[in-house]
Amino acid sequence: MKALDAQHYLLTVSLRREAIESFDTYPFSLPVVRNLKSLELHPKVTFLVGENGTGKSTLLEALAVACGYNPEGGTRNFAFETRASHSPLHQALTVSRSLKRPRDGFFLRAESFFNLATEIERLDAEPAPSPPIIDSYGGRSLHEQSHGESFFALLMERLSGQGLYLFDEPEAALSPTRQLSALARIHDLVCMRSQFIIATHSPILLAYPDAWIYSLTEDAIERVAYTDTEHYAVTRSFLNKHEQMLKELLA
Repeated sequence: MKALDAQHYLLTVSLRREAIESFDTYPFSLPVVRNLKSLELHPKVTFLVGENGTGKSTLLEALAVACGYNPEGGTRNFAFETRASHSPLHQALTVSRSLKRPRDGFFLRAESFFNLATEIERLDAEPAPSPPIIDSYGGRSLHEQSHGESFFALLMERLSGQGLYLFDEPEAALSPTRQLSALARIHDLVCMRSQFIIATHSPILLAYPDAWIYSLTEDAIERVAYTDTEHYAVTRSFLNKHEQMLKELLA
């Protein structure tokens, strides 16, 4: 697909540190919050990577809420709440936007996609003059599909381009082959003037060439090259020397 000009919808996300009473309480005690000042976002794809517990998903959730999305996922039109579990971090964020506004948008949370599917079925059960919401996802109940299939229905049917898409660990239900297909679809949407911000552990998704990768550690937030990520290094080492590594791990 021929690429159109990249569209920068979100420029930066900054932390208003003066708005935080204490960095000793959750979520402000998370490494990503303690180390966050201002994060510049790529006009196409920005990746957030880091060990479990560094706070990448919490930051992505806060950014989504600050942009008007439902904490449990979906478009800005969703307003359901299965459990009030999102943090107040969004109240301390400042999001710098461009003059352009996205025509589409979606916040995907792998851990609460089931709740989103349930909400779609609930809304479609109510009388309405408009077509069923599920038609935008391919017309088949998301609950009647595997997690991977339902995610692909979202990716292929619902997302239409010129959008702002925030994905939290989209690889959770995808095989390596499906991750490659997801990578191709992300590229299609980027070529249709979309911007992605993705928290991931997938070395396959991280290989997308026109992106910035931010590594979140206990001590810093740093932009790194793909081949400098721990995900790439560990995966490559294991695949090249899996017998030796297994012998050491299982000794």
